[in-house]
Amino acid sequence: MPDLLDKFALLKQVRSHRSSWDASFRPANVEPAGPGEESVWNYPRPPIVTLADDELRVLAGDVAVAQSTGVLWLKETASAPTAYFPPSDVKTELLRANGGVSVCEWKGAATAFDAILPDGHTIQDAAWCYPDPFDDLPEGYAQIAGWYAFYPAKLDCFVGKERVRPQGGGFYGGWVTDRIKGPIKGEAGSSGW
Repeated sequence: MPDLLDKFALLKQVRSHRSSWDASFRPANVEPAGPGEESVWNYPRPPIVTLADDELRVLAGDVAVAQSTGVLWLKETASAPTAYFPPSDVKTELLRANGGVSVCEWKGAATAFDAILPDGHTIQDAAWCYPDPFDDLPEGYAQIAGWYAFYPAKLDCFVGKERVRPQGGGFYGGWVTDRIKGPIKGEAGSSGW
């Protein structure tokens, strides 16, 4: 994995961004959530970590990349939930760190991974992992240390039998299912969320 930014220096840099969020903001067109549904506008910020109820799968064509009943969801205001798979349920031999690093003000520095399939085909930036997430908040982001998240825009992702749709915008890795109600950050007009 690439060298990550100093965790404590990075934490100092992101603190001002954390406090800039306006928790009272809601867009005018929030979809109502019915029984068995969730509104992304009811998710908290900072995000929470919850255990998934279903089996989740990630495929690259017919190649199984990950499958687990022990996935943790990360749920944050305005975003579709992001699934984090325990490394024991991921075919890590198919993943290669590519030198990319991204930063989240809540979780810290993440390492990007390409998926290298058995036939040699490479899917760039297919996954990411927080090797040493921030642990300064009570939400417990240390739970996802070393766990893998996958982009549904690049891989075939499933919650139970439902195929996930990617969160809009191309940057976020949220998993959109029929039970998730928005509008969801990443869609047109959401750049300030």
